[in-house]
Amino acid sequence: MKYQGLLDSPLSFDAYFGEPSRDGDQGFEIREDGTVFFRIKAPNAKEVVIDQFGSLSPLRRVDDENWEGVADLGRGFKYIFVKIDGADVLCPYLPIGYGCCRPMNYIDIPVPGEDWDRLADVPHGAVTRRYFPSAITGKHEICLVYTPPAYDPNRKYPVLYLQHGYGENEIGWVFQGHVGRIADLLLSEGRMEEMLIVMGCGMVKGESKEHTAELFPKILLGELIPYIEAHYNVYTDKWHRAMAGLSMGSFQTSLTTLTHPELFGWAGLFSGFLRAPWSQGPEPHLALLDDGEKFNASFKVFYRAMGTEDQFFDRFLEEDKLLAEKPVKLLRRTFPGGHDWSVWRRCVHDFLPMIFKD
Repeated sequence: MKYQGLLDSPLSFDAYFGEPSRDGDQGFEIREDGTVFFRIKAPNAKEVVIDQFGSLSPLRRVDDENWEGVADLGRGFKYIFVKIDGADVLCPYLPIGYGCCRPMNYIDIPVPGEDWDRLADVPHGAVTRRYFPSAITGKHEICLVYTPPAYDPNRKYPVLYLQHGYGENEIGWVFQGHVGRIADLLLSEGRMEEMLIVMGCGMVKGESKEHTAELFPKILLGELIPYIEAHYNVYTDKWHRAMAGLSMGSFQTSLTTLTHPELFGWAGLFSGFLRAPWSQGPEPHLALLDDGEKFNASFKVFYRAMGTEDQFFDRFLEEDKLLAEKPVKLLRRTFPGGHDWSVWRRCVHDFLPMIFKD
């Protein structure tokens, strides 16, 4: 079956080089060895570069208009910047997602041996966009809701609230994380329980118009969970409610679940921060870690996972030391990779089969 990675892009298209008279000669091609061929039209440019957060792959001019080159970006999901004469340019002929607080070009390069997020010939669930009013932000907020392939509104389901990271939004876990594909395949293999997966936007602003990561948990508890429970047939006890998130979303998960263990029975921190990486102040939600009996009775799984090349790995080691002094049981995993979607896909693929099990 042909590579179909772009079917999960917000702007879905098949990458090919078409008619030059219609600018169809621009684009990219992922080669069998994992390298990527680029062709970008920039008639008056002096320099065209593919920038992967400081790792530069210059393209070469091949005629009066076009620039070409082959870049080795590594495997997995890779955000990239197209720089023309030093300026960032969003290229319409490359896949477009949302990250770094802006629309971003990216390349999604298949990882050998990791086909558990492929678009397979199995039953597929649905992702629905829902709007709910927020008194906290003063406007309607958005969430995406994954329902399993055999979804029956007359049955009750458990719910996983799954959060993205800083600079991203509610679409990230679907378009970048492939969580729908991953869940479909796990369900087809009988490896996970049927559930709803709810993805909200954690980059919210209050009346002050300033973003704060601590604001989303208030929306989650006071508005999003009540909305889901009013509009879907779901269980409302803690043992049928889980929360997980990546990076900033992992801190929001830590803050929410440790503050309200009566509401959540399962927690997942991917590139996982127990503490806010931007703050050195007091963090009262960590007090639960000192009560091992209560903590261990509150969570059937409290999961931490991160990439071995993560830029915050030293911070995670510090939290390892903190946890070693606490009487609590957690599950810690590592995966190859950095602070990126390739690792977070591995995390959610590992985590989903663990939750809502007796």
